Amino acid sequence: MQLLPGPVRRFAAWCAVILLASGVGYVVIRLCVEFRTAVTPALLALLGTALLRPLHRRLVKAHVQRSLAAGLTCVAVLAVVGGAVYIVVSALVRTGDEILASLRHAAKGVADHFGAAGTSLDDLASNGRELLGKFGGTAASGLVSGISVVGEMMAMAVLALLLVFFFLRDSDRAVGTVRALAPPGAADTVEAMARRAFGAVEGFMRGTTLIALIDAVCITVGLLVLRVPGAVGLGALVFVGAYIPYLGAFISGAVAVLVALADRGFVIALWALGVVLAVQVLEGHVLQPMVQSRTVQMHPAVVLLALTAGASAAGIVGMLLAVPLTAAAFGVVHELQGRYEAAAGSGPAAPPPAGGPEASSGAGDS
Repeated sequence: MQLLPGPVRRFAAWCAVILLASGVGYVVIRLCVEFRTAVTPALLALLGTALLRPLHRRLVKAHVQRSLAAGLTCVAVLAVVGGAVYIVVSALVRTGDEILASLRHAAKGVADHFGAAGTSLDDLASNGRELLGKFGGTAASGLVSGISVVGEMMAMAVLALLLVFFFLRDSDRAVGTVRALAPPGAADTVEAMARRAFGAVEGFMRGTTLIALIDAVCITVGLLVLRVPGAVGLGALVFVGAYIPYLGAFISGAVAVLVALADRGFVIALWALGVVLAVQVLEGHVLQPMVQSRTVQMHPAVVLLALTAGASAAGIVGMLLAVPLTAAAFGVVHELQGRYEAAAGSGPAAPPPAGGPEASSGAGDS
């Protein structure tokens, strides 16, 4: 190695570090995928804890016992989430047929204008029925597996709620646990990294929830003014889709525009598109800078890459977790970068002069 030039040795060292870090990251990801039944509820519980910690902290400041405060917070979450789910489901049940009919009408119009020659919607339907009859057994087995997946998701949701309770109740011990697990001499750095990462996730969750609520309300009001069927259900889709940056807003907005096109015509569809674009402009230029100014700012390309990686690793759950985990990683990187720059700027400390502070402190002790 001494025969190689200095730049080549540094390049080789960086390659070794990158390969080692990539290998460790790959093993960690594979272990998380293998034990996703336990890892996913834990990560979802961390996101819920980051979102609910301010409420729990206020209850504790109001002299409510920590376990009772955590229980009341979880009950409040169940009430809010249950009520929201009831409103969304009831809205989708009432307007689901209208939305599906509008989407079918829009698909028929697209097929009539842009479909292949000799191909109609009826031909596609007959082919679909033939394929369904041919693969009926596969569909039945898929239904059974789907039921098992639903049961697994319900079990993970219950486990995540229980973990939220324990995380909130024992949050005062988190710093001590982190410092106890840290390597000797690195407790302060590890604690600062953990605080920065959790702060980024906390800010992301609170900011995303507020932005999702504002987007859903604005788009719902706009669709109600335009008398688009299923406006409340479409607004609910906008709220849920806001937790998946860019992709969720695009899909929910496209569905709203298609429903407006099918049921109300081309002009109303253009107005609906204008409403969706106006809300997205409001989000990108006003809400994001104001609401999420304290969180880690990431380039859109990084967000898209994180979404792609999360989807390939764990599907929809991976897409939900990708951006907050990436924000936490950026928070850790920024903390390390700030500490490195501070250490580089301070430089080596000068030796104290003879008879300086050390001598005077020694004299004082004597």
